[in-house]
Amino acid sequence: MRKIKLVEVRSEIAAGTRGASLGVDALKIASLDKKSNFFSQFEPIHVPDANNFLWKGNKHPYANYIDGVYQVVKNVASTIESLRLEKKFPIILAGDHSTAAGTIMGIKGAHPDKRLGVIWIDAHADLHTPYTTPSGNMHGMPLAMAAHLDNLACQINQPSQETRAYWDRIKKIGGDSPKINPKDIVYISVRDTEEPENSLIKEFGITNFTTEIVRELGVMEVAKQALELLKDCDQLYISFDVDSLDPSISLGTGTPVPNGLTVEEAIELNAELIKDKRVCCWEIVEVNPTLDSENTMAEIAFEVLEITTKSLVNHF
Repeated sequence: MRKIKLVEVRSEIAAGTRGASLGVDALKIASLDKKSNFFSQFEPIHVPDANNFLWKGNKHPYANYIDGVYQVVKNVASTIESLRLEKKFPIILAGDHSTAAGTIMGIKGAHPDKRLGVIWIDAHADLHTPYTTPSGNMHGMPLAMAAHLDNLACQINQPSQETRAYWDRIKKIGGDSPKINPKDIVYISVRDTEEPENSLIKEFGITNFTTEIVRELGVMEVAKQALELLKDCDQLYISFDVDSLDPSISLGTGTPVPNGLTVEEAIELNAELIKDKRVCCWEIVEVNPTLDSENTMAEIAFEVLEITTKSLVNHF
């Protein structure tokens, strides 16, 4: 049986829109509305955030608040490494997606010799760097952090020396080597990318199961193929960003993009993927109740969370 540990990360420092730090509590309110006892079953760990940096002013236009992002990514990495060393299965409820870099670093820190595959269910590729970002928002950079990518071939920005130093420090959290090979990333429903990211996706041959492919093949087949693509990996990590869902369902996330998954597809997909015995961590991110009405996104996200966890518990 998996020893589940809830991990709560209320960070929103890397998002472009404020409010993602409230996502964890919005999930808890949703559980109450649904009369679920989910949050009484698991004692959570609270990872310290660095949201106070938002009041200090941003000195890094190509990596917004990178000084604070460095702190929270380091905190997440330390927490996840400890849990994995204790053979716990972290289920992470996070705000902005930048903290996923810390999750990957923590998994790798606990088992540096195990090859880690990543299934990234998201509207975005999150492969930007300070050298390529159009926005400066670091929730678009976690996979580049984890894979030690700078993507200088597509450079459009000139970050300051201090920004570059922080970027190099972030990449080295958990060890001075890449935590993942980009070839070991599988995307599902990614549909909003920029040319620098497209260049890396092409260079490393990263597979993206678009929403159209999910509809064409069916969720079960996509799950099967995604796991097969990562057959040589010893461990798997699944990160579910709620902006993978179609905005017609809810606008309660910072960067909604049309043509996303349905609720049913997201539930079936996560519940099936998590059955693979190599999955060592699952995460849900980017619920922002300030952009929503009647807590709709959190209620949907909680449904995904609860059913996915039940699938995990019942399968092992």
